[in-house]
Amino acid sequence: MRGMGNMQGMMKQMQKMQKKMAEAQEELGEKRLEGAAGGGMVKVIVSGDKQVVDVIIDPSVVDPEDVEMLQDLVVIATNEAMAKAEELTNSTMGQFTKGLNLPGMF
Repeated sequence: MRGMGNMQGMMKQMQKMQKKMAEAQEELGEKRLEGAAGGGMVKVIVSGDKQVVDVIIDPSVVDPEDVEMLQDLVVIATNEAMAKAEELTNSTMGQFTKGLNLPGMF
């Protein structure tokens, strides 16, 4: 019977951790991170849960003769914003997997 109390305690700890993880994920979704390119002429805003929220393009960058440059700037800004979101996710969610050595987890 002694093992059952230990198991219940462990289950309670797991439930607490799950709740904290859900709260952390919700908080991540509320965070906003910005990537920029072209000296800030193109900006991409993403949420902490890696959803593109906004794309801001300075009108002076829009050149019908050079659409490829604008496309490149959007890609660069998006990748920068996503990298910041990934870094935030790793630092926020990584606290839950410290020492567990789970491949592919945050």
